[in-house]
Amino acid sequence: MILFNGTIYPTSEQSRLLNAMEETINATLSEGRLSQEAVIRAIDRLGGMLRAGELDRLIEQSGLADSMKQMKGFSGLLSREYLTYKLRTELGDGFFEPWETSAVCGLAGVSNIPMPLGTLFHIAAGNMDALPAYTVVEGLLTGNVNILKLPQADNGLTMAALEKLIEIEPSLAGYIYVFDTPSTDIAAMRRLAGMADGIVVWGGDAAVSAVRAMAPAGVRLIEWGHRLSFAYLSGNWRVKKQELASLAEHIVTTEQVLCSSCQTIFLDTDSMDEIEKFCGAFLPMLQTARDVHPLTEIGAAAEITLKNYTAELEAAIAGHNRKRNPYAGRMCGLTVCEDSELELSDLFGRVLVKRLPRARMMSVLRRKKGTLQTAGLICDDGDRAALTDRLIRCGVNRVTSAGNMSAGFSGESHDGEYSLRRYVRIANAEYTAP
Repeated sequence: MILFNGTIYPTSEQSRLLNAMEETINATLSEGRLSQEAVIRAIDRLGGMLRAGELDRLIEQSGLADSMKQMKGFSGLLSREYLTYKLRTELGDGFFEPWETSAVCGLAGVSNIPMPLGTLFHIAAGNMDALPAYTVVEGLLTGNVNILKLPQADNGLTMAALEKLIEIEPSLAGYIYVFDTPSTDIAAMRRLAGMADGIVVWGGDAAVSAVRAMAPAGVRLIEWGHRLSFAYLSGNWRVKKQELASLAEHIVTTEQVLCSSCQTIFLDTDSMDEIEKFCGAFLPMLQTARDVHPLTEIGAAAEITLKNYTAELEAAIAGHNRKRNPYAGRMCGLTVCEDSELELSDLFGRVLVKRLPRARMMSVLRRKKGTLQTAGLICDDGDRAALTDRLIRCGVNRVTSAGNMSAGFSGESHDGEYSLRRYVRIANAEYTAP
């Protein structure tokens, strides 16, 4: 299905709509600036409907009943309070008000005119149900026309939510276009990219590389690529039972599919014996969390079974001289590794456990520069400030408690920068005194 200028069309209409799209967008851009107040009012109303349960049936019809609590939590990001705070934090008060610079160094002064970038082409990832709609929200807050390419696994909720947003505020119709075009339709993807001033791509290295290859020259690329996150334990972890239980809860509730999910647990030690002792103590906690939050995805369960069986075969073939020692639970597990590299785990409750003394932290983590995101820190209270500073110097962008690795925080940056700043531009006009 396609959402085009406030109307739903079948996918079969794609070619005709693409032919008319650039003229339609140009007409919208020529009308003047989108009212920021209208945008905030509409999004706040949508968030209120979500909080009040008015969208529960829609969520259930999309097959997301199990994610209802998570979706309700997301509604806070759609409140007037949060949206105005986000704008103030990322852009500053009155950002879109023009201002003038004084003449200096013999140069004439100019009028500075903040503007939306123009048209954003969002290529969303499917690892977070609310992400496709939220990336459009950020585009609307900055006054841009938004073209959204839905991820393949989208369940229909994104289209329904954006259609509801237009129903609340009809003036948004010309600023929201949604296509279910597959990434394999290169011709259509190029046409959509050609209408954009900026391309916002969410996904892994392959997705980002593909977009770079097809992006027209001069189009701003805004890449939100996959990131790696980890937990770091220092000091006497044995007395941190509540924090470890929270880490286990985080691992199984996110199923490690988010950029902020824990993939590797590092211990501030050089001792393999300490690693083994930790796994023996942590596996029951991980199992308890898994029992409370069972793995319901059949495909993931099958994948775990196959990978565990493959690991057993590899161990037998290698004569048990493998560099990894698994601690297997029921639909969860830990894998002890002799190396210290940060890497992606097998997901769905299966975590890598490695040694990483703080003295080697910089040399190890810097090998993943540009992909580091969140570190969940468990340590002695007196050591937290020093370890936080060290992790940030290594390139980590978020340091949290272990249980809050995937929690949102007001005023936080996105992978080290404020996203709204990338969706705007500053135009200059020669200043002529009256």
